[in-house]
Amino acid sequence: MVVKLDKVDVVIVGTGWAGGIMAAELAKAGKKVVALERGERRETADYTGVKDELRFTNRFDMMQDLSHETITSRNTLDEVALPVRTRDEMMAGTDLGGGSVHWAGATYRWLPYDFEIYSKTIERYGIGKIPKGMTIQDWGITYDEMEKYYDQWEKTAGISGEQDPLGPPRSNDYPTPPMKESPPIKLFKQAAKKLGYHPYQVASANISETYENPDGETINQCQYCAFCTQYGCDFGAKSDSLVTVIPTALKTGNFELRNESYARRILHKGGKATGVLYVDTRTGQEFEQPADVVALGAFTFTNNRLLMLSDIGEPYNPKTRTGVIGRNFNGQFNITFLGAKGFFKDKKFNLYMGAGALGGTMSDFAGDNFDHTNLNFINGGGLELRQYGDGAIASNHVPKGTPRWGKEFKKNALFYANRYLQIWYTPAIMSWWHNYLSLDPTYKDDFNDPLLRVTNKYTDQDRNIAKFGVEKCKEIMKEMGADIIDLDEVPEEFDHIYQGGHYAGGVIMGADPGTSAVNNYLQLWDMENLFVVGGSAFPQFAGHHPTATIGALAYRASEGIEMYLKNGGGLLVEAEGNKRKTG
Repeated sequence: MVVKLDKVDVVIVGTGWAGGIMAAELAKAGKKVVALERGERRETADYTGVKDELRFTNRFDMMQDLSHETITSRNTLDEVALPVRTRDEMMAGTDLGGGSVHWAGATYRWLPYDFEIYSKTIERYGIGKIPKGMTIQDWGITYDEMEKYYDQWEKTAGISGEQDPLGPPRSNDYPTPPMKESPPIKLFKQAAKKLGYHPYQVASANISETYENPDGETINQCQYCAFCTQYGCDFGAKSDSLVTVIPTALKTGNFELRNESYARRILHKGGKATGVLYVDTRTGQEFEQPADVVALGAFTFTNNRLLMLSDIGEPYNPKTRTGVIGRNFNGQFNITFLGAKGFFKDKKFNLYMGAGALGGTMSDFAGDNFDHTNLNFINGGGLELRQYGDGAIASNHVPKGTPRWGKEFKKNALFYANRYLQIWYTPAIMSWWHNYLSLDPTYKDDFNDPLLRVTNKYTDQDRNIAKFGVEKCKEIMKEMGADIIDLDEVPEEFDHIYQGGHYAGGVIMGADPGTSAVNNYLQLWDMENLFVVGGSAFPQFAGHHPTATIGALAYRASEGIEMYLKNGGGLLVEAEGNKRKTG
């Protein structure tokens, strides 16, 4: 029997950056807020002294247990999708704070071009530059409108950085100085400058100095311990929702956090959401949490699946190209972190020191910062050299052709242990009619609900932009003086490995309800008191990491929810009729 609870103003699903920001902002505004988190409760103390590479890097302890719920994957519409079963194949965070706790910390604002890609591409190159079948579209919001939300998120997170010389206008500098320029980063920057490029320090959520944010939360100074990516921070020095927005929400007295609470359905009646049906996974008891507003702030896969399981919105049909829920699946994984590996005979570096976002980067080949007239792709990406900090287990970097065991392997592994650097390219990923999300007709989860099915196939655009990036990485690595340069191979087809964690789309933003699911306040066109926030809103993926944009959109959505409650309902943005802003 389902237990019906007392009604609240807002119920939120998810406690990462998206859900955490909404919880803090709405609770500060005096709204009664409940957040549902399927994972266990966590705090910084849970990660203190736990520098266990085997547990976290090799066995993915912070990632979702895929034996209970996973996705299925296929390349084309006529294939049978199969489940992705190991955490090495798909990394999706779990527990309080979600992906914000195990992320590396690299922070980028997306470019004005990214928000108006369809219009700006046609304006510069003509409609013929957009290939047939590519379904890119404008976001329904501009960078200038997003800038204040980027600024707000950076101040909450205390981001440490220096300005991109080629970046868009900013109202303020980063709140804390950039991280240290280590010798590998200095070498990268020197080489890039010699080639006429504009390198700068990666903006980092690994904070360069102790910082108190506008809500009074303290983020500590990074110790460069090298245990950031796939780890919770020992020192509370990596900005995540555990050290920022969740504590802020709890202090208001208006916020209730419920862990081990697995959302199964969004309840609705008469065209409006009425609450969330969830299960307490400790007891098996089902609960109904009524609310005036339902806000999804979960992972891309979860946001999409909940809408589909709840029969909300029109599912995308690739055969007719109609419907919006599940449309434009995109994101960065596999083909997007390719580049050049350099091995040095006469240079040594301390590669066991590092941090998730300690690095150098450049935007010369990002967005439309360079002429695409004679190129066989659109958009671009960032080049990065990151000094994560090598682990004891995963640090046997050897040149291609070295045997994987034996005397020669041992010799090369020892010699190159501190003589290896890598540059990679993070290309933008465009959306296509044939890449989408749907419910699987065969496979189910522990509750006998259909799994989410991903249909994703590479295109010439994907392969061409990746090959371009690999060559640019090679150019800089050569200028850095590497004696041996190994280039990553660009795969011909997507191999169902969802590493990297940057999955997006399916509940995308736009100005036209015919091609988008939410407006620019992340409010569902078809259900005005339902807001869907996160990477699921990206119509396509820009050439930099997504977290700052997710944070900015969460602030935008929080503002919209407050307006909605204050005004007593209604759509916050009117649709642009049937005006089509898509390829």
